[in-house]
Amino acid sequence: MGGETVEIEYKYRFGLPRSMVWKYIKNEKVLKKSLPGCKSFSETSPGVYMGEMEINMGPIQDLFKLEIHLAEEKSPALLRLKINGDGSLGQMNGTALLIFKENQGVTHLTCKAKGEVSGALGLAGKRILDTGATKGVETFFLQLEKEIKRKLYDVKKRNR
Repeated sequence: MGGETVEIEYKYRFGLPRSMVWKYIKNEKVLKKSLPGCKSFSETSPGVYMGEMEINMGPIQDLFKLEIHLAEEKSPALLRLKINGDGSLGQMNGTALLIFKENQGVTHLTCKAKGEVSGALGLAGKRILDTGATKGVETFFLQLEKEIKRKLYDVKKRNR
């Protein structure tokens, strides 16, 4: 069984205050719409999420069942996640640390993630895995910002 370690550090700048990002980053409806390839996503108990995601990295396509645990939370500055996934091509286990800082109404997020990928997926090669993981994280944060802004617009519209 092949295996590979994937590590990424990604920085993202939200054009939103930290309180708004924090409010919605754990909202299951917002997350479902933000996760690339998400087929299902729900909070099964406080701080535990289950979901299914289609993974597309180069020649690799698979449906992964994910379990995400909120391992640590320091509102509104830090989230630490534990992530486990199983697909027909392999498994993944990892952690992600999300650090939120605000400067003049803008949220600066740093995401540090590390994971082990095994099975046929682990044989794909470090370059494909690293590129796929980075692209997935980038897509997630771009879409997350859009979804938060959409939610804020809907709330504002209802309150008119």
